Amino acid sequence: MAYDLEEQEQLASLKAWWNKYGNLTSWVLIVAMGSYSAWTGWNYYQRSQSTQASQLYDEVQNAVTAKDNAKVQRAAGDMESRFGRTAYAQMSALAAAKSAYEAKDLKAAKAQLQWVAEHGNEEFKAVAALRLAGVLLDEKAYDEALKALAGELPAQFAGAVADRKGDILVAQNKLVEARAAYLAALAATDKKNPGRQLIEVKLEAIGGSVPETKAAA
Repeated sequence: MAYDLEEQEQLASLKAWWNKYGNLTSWVLIVAMGSYSAWTGWNYYQRSQSTQASQLYDEVQNAVTAKDNAKVQRAAGDMESRFGRTAYAQMSALAAAKSAYEAKDLKAAKAQLQWVAEHGNEEFKAVAALRLAGVLLDEKAYDEALKALAGELPAQFAGAVADRKGDILVAQNKLVEARAAYLAALAATDKKNPGRQLIEVKLEAIGGSVPETKAAA
């Protein structure tokens, strides 16, 4: 089929443009299509990972309920190796630490808490640090317990951290420092928090005085 002059000029222009930019355009399209495919695949992968992690977390919880510590530790270890980047892994590790502690397996409890401290988000890391310090306190590893609380933790945990430091310092018979820690715990703990009363009792038990609170106007 013959083209008229105008169509031939348009076709010549298109061929010239393609010769100059066609290869680049093809690569741009390939990259764009590849990026879209990768994004779609990643979303599918994430959904799949979340579903599988959720199912394994249920297994951890069932083992906890059954008080089968050996199974809890196996399932939690599987979770950490396969789905370590998910929140389920952090929750499983904390549950496994509690299970191990109750089973008197302090080595496993510390290992699970240390895993969270190294891989968890800020909130989970703080919870793990507090619990790890408690386990180390039970073992009379006082310096290690204080070291577990030495890192930078979220502000909302300041009261709990100071309270735990006070407990460790009391165990070391460092009562002056312990009183200061309990006072710091009170200052950082909301007045409506039921845990304040226990902090006050511990402070008074080592010769400290609870600060007077101003009456509401």
